[in-house]
Amino acid sequence: MTWLIVALVLVVAAAGLLRWRRPAWYWLTFGVTLAALRVLVRYGSVMDACGLTVPAPRWRLALARMTNRPVPGPRAPRILRVRVTRTGLVLRLKLRPGQDAFDVAASCDRLRHSFAMYGVTSRELRSGVVELRMTGYDVLKRVQMPAVVDTRPMRVPVALREDGAVHYRDYRAVPHALTLGATESGKSVYQRNLVATLASQHVALVGIDCKQGVELFPLARRFSALADDPDTAAELLDALVSHMEDVYQLIRAEQRITADVPDAEIAADIWDLPEDLRPVPIVVLVDEVAELALFATKEEEKRRDRIITALARLAQLGRAAGIYLEICGQRFGSELGKGITMLRAQLTGRTAHRVNDESSANMALGDIAPDAVLAAIQIPTDTPGVAITGDSTGGWARIRAPHTSLRQAVNICNRHADLTPDLPALAPFRPALGTLTPVPAPAVESAPAAA
Repeated sequence: MTWLIVALVLVVAAAGLLRWRRPAWYWLTFGVTLAALRVLVRYGSVMDACGLTVPAPRWRLALARMTNRPVPGPRAPRILRVRVTRTGLVLRLKLRPGQDAFDVAASCDRLRHSFAMYGVTSRELRSGVVELRMTGYDVLKRVQMPAVVDTRPMRVPVALREDGAVHYRDYRAVPHALTLGATESGKSVYQRNLVATLASQHVALVGIDCKQGVELFPLARRFSALADDPDTAAELLDALVSHMEDVYQLIRAEQRITADVPDAEIAADIWDLPEDLRPVPIVVLVDEVAELALFATKEEEKRRDRIITALARLAQLGRAAGIYLEICGQRFGSELGKGITMLRAQLTGRTAHRVNDESSANMALGDIAPDAVLAAIQIPTDTPGVAITGDSTGGWARIRAPHTSLRQAVNICNRHADLTPDLPALAPFRPALGTLTPVPAPAVESAPAAA
């Protein structure tokens, strides 16, 4: 009996230590079993308390009266499937007649408290079927991306959502994106992680870093073109517009609209072209867009109009030519001058890190997901990297990218430097790179003398 008590104490102590230091390990060893039992045992009473039940149908009530049986109670949504993940539980529910998916979404916070989970989110899979994703611990406190992710061409994992799912950046679904954030909010780490994940893809990276290149030039071995000042950026954007026009001419030449070609094979963008003729897609990363829009003299104003016009043309027409924009900045409002709001309207994907005021959050999310503005201004200062992401559908989620140091990103870009495409239109902007030479060993005279 003594050994049983000692073993029980050791197990409880181990569980408490794991929950404190390694919540992911605690969830996989102890938490998942306790949570599954808690959900299944409390399910009916919790759903009734949250108002997610409906009365029994009339035929069952009539049958109970005719057979002199107890009146059947209210019915909760039927559980179709319970799936265990490395971060929580996933319940697929079949709604009863008269129930709506909005009722389940409105009750997520009450379900979180009732089931003693860290977070509960819901989404409608199809008519009458809702999926509840429950997280057992704070997955954004220490981001650990899963070992196996669903990576496809032009679709890369960049962050982890608060419900434990992976957040992907899919350029073919969301061609252009805007990322806002204050200083030390994690915006540069998010961009660095994006470059590191794109490095292994068959894609050309083009960077515009007007902070003298301190953010993107260390990754230059994987970039096909780089600009570190507004003058060079204006010329680079003009070259991209010319390249876009050449790609459209190629699509027109290979469009295959003769009568004997099926409709599905008619080319309308680069992804409809044969693989041997398809131009390499280009991702343009702008590190600080405000530096391109500010001006102090008449000459700088002309350059600014030229830059914004080129960016707007790329945002409106670049998708079919395989040119995608990633624009980052601290603010992106009308105070940057004419053409800014038109450019912002073309940026479908929105990501807002911690911002300094509500108007900055409105610039990113106010016109697509007003509910996300409050969540963006509530991001604490001690959690850099936490962001709110949304798109034109109105949905939004809280995400956090894994911390990628500059040295890690440089090593990844150097490892995939052989994948860097050589685009003739962008050859004048190809960064000049020296050969990697080992650091020489110290001379014998410089070695410290033995004591």
